[in-house]
Amino acid sequence: MSENAPLLHYRLTSGSIGLERKDVSTHSGDKASKDGRRTEEKTAQKLGVVFGVVIPTLLSMFSVVVFLRIGFVVGQAGLYQSILMFLVAYFIITMTVLSVCAISTNGALDAGGAYYMISRALGPEFGGSIGIMFFFANVCGSALYVLGLVEAIMSTFGIPEEGAAGVQVLPSGYWWSLLYGTVLLFLCFIVCLVGAHIYAKATFIIVIIVAAVLATIFFNFFIVGPIVVILPGSSGRNDTSLRTANYTGFHHQTLEGNLLPNYTVDYTTGAMMSFAKVFAVMFNGCTGIMAGSNMSGDLKNPSYSIPRGTLAAVFTTFITYNLLSLLVAGSCDRHLLQKDYSFLSDINIWPPLVTVGVYSSTMSAAMSNLIGASRILYALSKDNLFGGFLALVRKTSPSGNPWASVLVSWLLVQVVLFAGKLNTIASIVTIFFLLVYAAVNLACLALEWASASNFRPSFRCFTWHTCALGILGSVVMMFLINAIYAFGSIAFMLLLLMLIHYLGPISNWGYISQALIFHQVRKYLLLLDVRKDHVKFWRPQLLLMVANPRSCTGLITFINDLKKSGLYVLGHVKLGLLDGLPSDPLQSRYDSWLSLVDHLNIKAFVNLTLADSFRHGVQNLLFITGFGGMRPNTLVLGFYDDCTPEDDLQGKIILPTGHGLDAVTPSLDPQEQRSPFFPNVRGAKEHKNLQEEEYVSVIADAVKMGKNVTLARYFNQFNREVLGSGIKIRGHRSMTGPFVDVWPMNLLQPDSHGYVDICSLFLLQLACVLQETRAWKQARLRLFLCVEAGCSLKKEEEKKLRVMLKELRISAQVQMVAWDHVVALHWQRRGGRVGGNLEESAQNEERSESTEEEEAKKEDCIQTFPNNAAQLTDEYICAVNNLIRRHGAPVPAVRFLYLPRPPADTSRYCAYLHQVDMLSRDLGPTLLIQGVTPVVTTDL
Repeated sequence: MSENAPLLHYRLTSGSIGLERKDVSTHSGDKASKDGRRTEEKTAQKLGVVFGVVIPTLLSMFSVVVFLRIGFVVGQAGLYQSILMFLVAYFIITMTVLSVCAISTNGALDAGGAYYMISRALGPEFGGSIGIMFFFANVCGSALYVLGLVEAIMSTFGIPEEGAAGVQVLPSGYWWSLLYGTVLLFLCFIVCLVGAHIYAKATFIIVIIVAAVLATIFFNFFIVGPIVVILPGSSGRNDTSLRTANYTGFHHQTLEGNLLPNYTVDYTTGAMMSFAKVFAVMFNGCTGIMAGSNMSGDLKNPSYSIPRGTLAAVFTTFITYNLLSLLVAGSCDRHLLQKDYSFLSDINIWPPLVTVGVYSSTMSAAMSNLIGASRILYALSKDNLFGGFLALVRKTSPSGNPWASVLVSWLLVQVVLFAGKLNTIASIVTIFFLLVYAAVNLACLALEWASASNFRPSFRCFTWHTCALGILGSVVMMFLINAIYAFGSIAFMLLLLMLIHYLGPISNWGYISQALIFHQVRKYLLLLDVRKDHVKFWRPQLLLMVANPRSCTGLITFINDLKKSGLYVLGHVKLGLLDGLPSDPLQSRYDSWLSLVDHLNIKAFVNLTLADSFRHGVQNLLFITGFGGMRPNTLVLGFYDDCTPEDDLQGKIILPTGHGLDAVTPSLDPQEQRSPFFPNVRGAKEHKNLQEEEYVSVIADAVKMGKNVTLARYFNQFNREVLGSGIKIRGHRSMTGPFVDVWPMNLLQPDSHGYVDICSLFLLQLACVLQETRAWKQARLRLFLCVEAGCSLKKEEEKKLRVMLKELRISAQVQMVAWDHVVALHWQRRGGRVGGNLEESAQNEERSESTEEEEAKKEDCIQTFPNNAAQLTDEYICAVNNLIRRHGAPVPAVRFLYLPRPPADTSRYCAYLHQVDMLSRDLGPTLLIQGVTPVVTTDL
């Protein structure tokens, strides 16, 4: 192979397998530097199963509980409830461990442990919030173990309040204990500051000590005879029975006395104990299961080491705890267990050995939590979820140790030490860890339910049932321990989630929510059967054709209101053919359109197509847009007129990103705009690409396909920002509203009587849908009913219309409009009313003569179209236009007009468009609507 040939590097990512191609330079210097980096990486990540996972997990779980609280648990809860507590606790952590094993064997893990798993599975919001909670859990856990170590030291070397036997060299008290804890924490800080590898070497020695101490403890129960133990802090009291307690050795009466619970006051805190409080203390011995996962950034092979090491450590500790509880219950008096938490050293053949085990295990656990907290904080800072807030803790030493995050973690642990007592913070630590365990199970459950093709963990001993049980168990125990703390921690997590969602950067980790949504939407789309559609559940599903978004942002926003809870699709046709092109030119434009959707804050899909003509492109979109029962039923087009389009985005730069977001900033110089978001708008002298005949053909095609058609005009004058206080229409001085005017009659065919045809009802339905939108709640419908003054059907039509509105539950203000003088122009063209009384028609025309002002407006309208001034039909349409404008006070926010169907004769398409143009001219924002499907019903 040639030296210049590129090498293919396979990179295993979390949740997927990606192929990364890199060019390898032929320069020897580059080779040397890369080889050096590889050597450093191999050196840095050299911890295996035992040193990287098993030992840290064992030492985190064999700490306070096994040496200082096993007697507390059995003495308060009794043997039966103690075993029940261990079963419940290990059930929860076993379900969690199964989820951890599944996620960790699905791809390469980086630093951060549980945070890394959750964030890469559930996304940055959930991952970041849980990561912070896990960070605080490790901080509080480190403080808890330091306080436990201080308690052990004071029980041996401290001076009790009234004196006691032993080596009494250390003064006691709150501030002295805080000082001792500070010194011990500083020692942990020094070790963690040096690096994880020094900690791993130190833990190897510690685990040997702990194993030896546990062996002697188990051995003592069989060789030590009955003895009397002096209780701590009890000398000087008169009652000798309260100053001492008995170690009886194995005796059936002792076992019977320790079977049932007997909750009393904790002598270290003075608080009354209960099942939940004892469980909270006990559960801290089970919270070390993430110690190995927290070292994921320092492991040689995390996917191999974490499952094997964690399961081995969990099984070992479970057997040890239950066996030790049985031995303690059968040999130690209940009074001894409740009043002396360090009784294991009192009954040992060599008490200092147990003391050494307590010191070493708690010190190791404190270091494990401290280093785990620093790794989580470092991972959070690398992901930049909180902006520059965590930028300072991103600094590392030359060997890669994140010393800045270690420093911050140490300071926070020092703050927690002010709590003073181990049992005081035990509940908080337990709830934090339970919340993290629930999140880990949720992450695994989401991956399993999403059925993602790339979720193929090599560890298969889990199902969605184990994940669900882990979540349920964690949440239930959180609230049983302390409901207030549980609510507070969840509220704090949700607050962090919202902060990250709105302030954090967008990641490219992949979002499990998208996979879950796809999975569920696919299933529900299959259930959405078009054969089960019913008119009473009809909703608008709109396809808005957009030539250039720069000139129609107002219309795009308005249609978003009109859709209500229906489907909304932005369609665009790019003229051209795929033949001869190297690739699809539309793929690179989707991000730009999605950025526009985000910028306008609308809920819409985007569908682009490539076609040789606009008409064929619209046909393609109408045929293929949507799935199943979610298909557009209404086509929305901008109006075809000679207005010069305005650039609504002028002076702004919207830079599309790979994630569909945009950045809008004012531009000082339009020439400085880089990579135009959309092409510039058409100039005044530029010709349109679309001809009149093709435009009307699109309308006719949509009607043939059973689609409703809406033509939108003058929405460049629409200003939605002032909708709450009224609608301001450019070109009009009045500030009113908001009113929505509906003219449900086909005004271009005045001889077609009736207001209850399909199209009229469709107008009413759309107007009602718009009014039900939150932004249009204050809008009032005005329904205009055109009648002739002498018509005998006037009252009947009005009564019929009001009954119809009542049956349709539509609240509207009905206004009767006399248009005798207008409709007379139509009859003049037709030579009188067909089948009617010419004399009555003449009388009506005479009664409805126009005023001079109206005649002047009519002349202005005719002069606007000089080529058609001789045609009487144009004069009629201008009169209708004047009638609409005259009854438009106050100025409405939008008008709904009846759009006639295009003629069957294609040669009359231009005349049809000309008539519609005159009808809607200068009316402000107007929708001309042709409805072809029934959309309303009076049935329940």
